[in-house]
Amino acid sequence: MPPNQPLPGDINTENYTHRDANPVQLVSEHPVSTFSIDVDTGAYTNVRRMLNAGRLPPADAVRAEEFINYFDYHYAPPANRAQPFSVITELAPAPWNAQRQLLLVGIQGYRVPKAQIPAANLVFLIDTSGSMNEPDKLPLLKASLKQLVRELRKQDRVAIVTYAGSAGVALPSTAGDQHATIDAAIDSLGAGGSTNGGAGIELAYAQAGQGFIKDGVNRVILCTDGDFNVGTVDEEALKTTIEDHRKSGVALTTLGFGEGNYNDAMAVMLADVGNGSHHYIDNLAEGRRVLVDEMSATLLTIARDVKIQLEFNPAQVQEYRLIGYEKRLLKREDFNNDQVDAGEIGAGANVTAIYEITPAGSAGARIDPLRYGDRAEPQGHGNELGFLRLRYKLPGQSASRLIEQPIAAQAEAEASERLRWAAAVAAFADALRGGKYLDGYGYRQIAQLANGARGQDADGYRAGFVQLVKLAEGLATPAPANPETFLR
Repeated sequence: MPPNQPLPGDINTENYTHRDANPVQLVSEHPVSTFSIDVDTGAYTNVRRMLNAGRLPPADAVRAEEFINYFDYHYAPPANRAQPFSVITELAPAPWNAQRQLLLVGIQGYRVPKAQIPAANLVFLIDTSGSMNEPDKLPLLKASLKQLVRELRKQDRVAIVTYAGSAGVALPSTAGDQHATIDAAIDSLGAGGSTNGGAGIELAYAQAGQGFIKDGVNRVILCTDGDFNVGTVDEEALKTTIEDHRKSGVALTTLGFGEGNYNDAMAVMLADVGNGSHHYIDNLAEGRRVLVDEMSATLLTIARDVKIQLEFNPAQVQEYRLIGYEKRLLKREDFNNDQVDAGEIGAGANVTAIYEITPAGSAGARIDPLRYGDRAEPQGHGNELGFLRLRYKLPGQSASRLIEQPIAAQAEAEASERLRWAAAVAAFADALRGGKYLDGYGYRQIAQLANGARGQDADGYRAGFVQLVKLAEGLATPAPANPETFLR
C-alpha cells in the first residue's frame, strides 16, 4: 500500500475548504489585483505534520501564502511606529521559466520593544471534548501553554474557559505573575465528552469582558481540533458573535491541534472573522514559536484592515498570477471602502506576496493575445512595471491611511537570497497541489533552489523545509513495479 494512503480502518474526517488556485490574468482585461494580507501559518505546519507521518496532503490543505509567510525574510523595519510597516519590492527572473519574472512585495511590521508591549488580557478557550484525548492534542496544548506562562507579567491577565458537553471556567481572570495558580489550572484540564463550541465562545467573551484592559491586548485564543459535533452549529450565529466582539475590541486567534478529525475550514474561518490569525501546532517547538518566540506578532496588532492593490502597466506586463491568497481576494472597489474587513499585521511580523508575471512581448505567455487587441501605449510611465497601493488603519481608528509607490520595470539579473527562498516555498506549495504552473519544475529542483538560499538559519526552520521537500519527492515517486529489481 502506498505510504500516503490511510491505514485500513482509519476514519479521516478532516475538513478543508476547496479553492481553485488563482488563474493567470491578462493585464489588458484585468489590470488591477486587490487582496487582503494574511498572517496565518497553519497550513504549512499542518502539511508538515502529514509529510512527517508519511503521506502527501490533500490539495485543499495547501495554501501557498501560509507556506511563504511561515518564514522570516529579514526585511528592513520602519524607522518608527508612525508608519507601522515598511514596504519592499523586488523583481527577478522566475527560476522555473526565465521568460517570466517574479515580483515580490514584502511588508515588515514595526518591532515593538519588549518594555513597550502593552498589558494583555488573554482568554484561552480550550476544547476538552473526548476528541482531544490524544497525545498530539490536549497534552501538547497543555505543554505549549506552560511555556507561555513563564512570559506573563503582573500587568497581564489570563483566564481559561473549557468546553465539552458544557462550558465552564477553569481559571477566572488572574494576574499574569501568578504562575503557580495558572500552572495548576492547566494541569487540571482533562478531555472527555462531546463538543459544544458555541457555548464556550460566549463564556470566553464574557471572561474577556470582565478582564478587559483599555488600550491593551484583548484576545480570545481558541485551542481545538475544530470538531464542533454536538447539535446544530450555526456558523452564521458564531460569525455574528465573533464580529460583534471584534468591533468592541476583543480579537480571536485559533490554534489547531491533532489529526483525523481536524476541522481546518472552521478554524480558519473563525480566525478571519475575529481579526486574528490561525496557527497549527504540530509539536512542542511550534507551540513555543507561536506563543513565546513570536508572541508579539501573534497577539499585538499594529495595523488593521491592511489591503494591497497593484495596478500593472500593460506596456510592460502582459500577464500576471498572484500566488496564493485565494481566501483573501477583494473586489477592486473594496480597496477604498473602509467598511470592508481585511487582515491585521502584528508587531514584528512580515508578510510576503509573490506575483508571477509575463513581460510584454515575452515568449513565455500562457494566454494567446487577442487577434484584434492593441497593446496599450505608455502613458508617461513607461519605466514602471506597475503602481502599488496599500491601505491600513491604526489600532483604534476607523479611517484608513494610504501608501503609494511605483514599481520599477527593471528586473535584477539574479534574484536575491530572500526571493530565491520565497520562490522555492511558493513552488513547493504549487507542486503539492499538482504543479500546474511550474513547467515541469519538480521537487528535486525545488530542494536545490531552497538549499542554495537557506542563508542564516539559526532555528533550523529552513533546513527543516528542505527535508520536507525531499520527503514529498519520495512520497510522490511511484514504487518500482518489481521490488526485487529495485533491490538489485
